[in-house]
Amino acid sequence: MKHRIVVLGAGYAGCAAAGLLARRLSPEDTEITVVNAEPDFVQRLRLHQLAAGRRIAAPRLTEVFAGTPVRLRVARVTAVDPGRRTVAVADADGGGEVGYDTLFYALGSRGAEGGVPGVAEHAFDVAARPSALRLRERLDGLDERGEGGAVLVVGDGLTGIETATEIAEARPGLSVTLIARGELGARLSAGARDHLRRACDRLGVAVLEHTVVESVEAERVLCADGTVLASDATVWTAGFTVGPLAAAGGLEVTEEGRVVVDGSMRSVSHPEIYAVGDSAHAVGDNGRPLPMSCASAGYTALRATAAAVADLTGRKAARTKLEYLGNHISLGRLDGILQMVDAEGRAKPKYLGGRKAARVKAGILRMSLWANSNPTFGLPRRRHRLAEVVRRADEKALA
Repeated sequence: MKHRIVVLGAGYAGCAAAGLLARRLSPEDTEITVVNAEPDFVQRLRLHQLAAGRRIAAPRLTEVFAGTPVRLRVARVTAVDPGRRTVAVADADGGGEVGYDTLFYALGSRGAEGGVPGVAEHAFDVAARPSALRLRERLDGLDERGEGGAVLVVGDGLTGIETATEIAEARPGLSVTLIARGELGARLSAGARDHLRRACDRLGVAVLEHTVVESVEAERVLCADGTVLASDATVWTAGFTVGPLAAAGGLEVTEEGRVVVDGSMRSVSHPEIYAVGDSAHAVGDNGRPLPMSCASAGYTALRATAAAVADLTGRKAARTKLEYLGNHISLGRLDGILQMVDAEGRAKPKYLGGRKAARVKAGILRMSLWANSNPTFGLPRRRHRLAEVVRRADEKALA
């Protein structure tokens, strides 16, 4: 009987894991199934651009895995039962169960409401494609009204910065305010912080620092210092969290629900389960937990698949790095910041800014899209026709 490997999620981490497994394991001995709620590959790194109005390529997963041993099931995961080694799913046909011998948990993260009243009812986010499209529809309505409108972006992390600057550039008729809990760009070097402030000034993004939002209403935001801000669209980007399925299934998780893993990305409580990407609480080579990011997704997928292949083939696992090198931040289409960090995760004094940084970011996005659209590119029978299709679609979207 073939060894059944099931990968939950087809984002950056899930696609990478499925492709690496298919390239390294024999289809005669293993079967690989990917379960994903949406039929398309979602470029999460570009959802703020989608919300602002840009066209974003979204390859069909059936095409992504065409000509490979990877099976695709479009369904939503509703439960994980490690005792029975099954996953419960729901789809258009009613759902059912998927059995596994080895499980890769790559369900990613979602926007964190932080317990703030009104966020779920009244705020928008760019953590998933459906929510980004809802925000886009709202912004389209404000533009069509022709009377301007106030957009509040709550959260000064990378997502908040990219969202505020992208909307301000793409929709100059709207008034955009970025609400920062602390100092804007606090984790950047001094030079990069100055660059960020100049970019906000150039794009007309107002910045409120050291401001805590206490509640969100339909047409306004209430702050802890008593400030009341009118808002036609409030975008919540104040952090990410993971879903409850791992905890509900009995896996050992952190307080925020991320699966606790060892150095091979195995669950410390259920070694037949690997967690990768945002779902995993992985400790990097510097002794610090890896942040939720696309870069972390790739490193954790490499480490996990190497361990799984070694277990199944008897070969020695290649030891890949677990490190975080820096942040690449887009500030609209023609500006950006590339901030490298040291081994302790602190910003290095030097940074790259402006058009060069924007081109680097665009190159990273194209590379990520190509890699995830061709996850098994090393297989002789893999048809590469999709690479050209994706390249053209992405170039058209960037135009």
